[in-house]
Amino acid sequence: MNTHRISDNIHYIGVNDRTTERFETLWPLPYGVSYNSYLVTGSDKAAIIDGVEVSHALQQIDAITEILGDRKPDYLVINHMEPDHSGAIRILRQAFPDIIIVGNAQTIAMVNGYYGVADNTLIVKDGDTLSLGEDSSLKFLLTPMVHWPETMVTYFDKEKTLFSGDAFGCFGALNGAVIDSDMDTAVYFPEMIRYYSNIVGKYGQFVQRALKKLEGVEISTICSTHGPVWRQQISKVVDLYDRLSRYEPLDNGVTIVYGSMYGNTERMAEAAAQALAEAGIKNIVVRNASKTDLSYIIADLFTHAGVIIAAPTYSDGLFPPVDAVMTAMSVRGLKNRRIAIMGSHTWAPMAIKKMSAHLEACGLEPITEPVAAKQAPSADILAKCRELAASLAATLG
Repeated sequence: MNTHRISDNIHYIGVNDRTTERFETLWPLPYGVSYNSYLVTGSDKAAIIDGVEVSHALQQIDAITEILGDRKPDYLVINHMEPDHSGAIRILRQAFPDIIIVGNAQTIAMVNGYYGVADNTLIVKDGDTLSLGEDSSLKFLLTPMVHWPETMVTYFDKEKTLFSGDAFGCFGALNGAVIDSDMDTAVYFPEMIRYYSNIVGKYGQFVQRALKKLEGVEISTICSTHGPVWRQQISKVVDLYDRLSRYEPLDNGVTIVYGSMYGNTERMAEAAAQALAEAGIKNIVVRNASKTDLSYIIADLFTHAGVIIAAPTYSDGLFPPVDAVMTAMSVRGLKNRRIAIMGSHTWAPMAIKKMSAHLEACGLEPITEPVAAKQAPSADILAKCRELAASLAATLG
């Protein structure tokens, strides 16, 4: 079974999903995803921390039985109610009828709302503890809106382990090893950026509140619900979440996002990319919004300090794939970026107006006047595209 001993009192009982193509039916999973669950044992009691997606429930139950034998788990602690973690609740209750479901008031209400389970529950408040036996207890800290209103984290004091729910999580199934020190984690950090920016990105202020709440808590291990168990690289993971939740760019690169029906706006984007390179910008990502999945573009926007967006007018509005990108930016409240826009049209110059409205919703202001092309871009217009990019590069240092 997929069980791993993390410490004397903690076992990993999570599962890998290499079948689902899109997380939340939205975000591609090229490396799969893990649904992490943990079993914590004290001298008197045993607690499951978070569950798994419903189709993997029997696998989780087998893992619990393998570890505990004839002993039954006493508690199911739910840090986050999203169904990829709570979907197996009814099956767990059938397997272990006496198990007590532990969560805050909003959690327990959701357990009933989603699964019709209302009995044998324990409501905990911020700072409450639950004893598992001598010198062994769980402490609960509420972290609302990271990224649902009921989210909380659980701290196992005996081993200084934080069960963090979705916080510090990432896409990517686990390939044999579970703890970061036992694997090459390189693949997980880009997937952490993509996970955070797409799923948690709207809630930066709440992530900051949660991080402040955890200041002063001694943490030797972070057990998230997705991705590796973090032990060796905790500081790197926490720093990344801190920077992303402050909307701080991770580098001085530039993301160019464009949409183009017949290649004219694409020429403008290519001219800008060339000018950026000539200005010494080395990290340049050019994304065709019609081909690149939105999740990767959002991750780029959270990564790079500079942004250029180019799009044509379409049906008296903004070209739809680029409109989706800019809507995603405004929904997530992206800020602290140097940005410039370029538009094209045949007869109705609406693209720049629509892009400007999106930027205003984000509180972003272009660093220079937009460039507009009527029909095909002339040599003069392409020169202005290069000037726009050079101006952007100059602001990046």
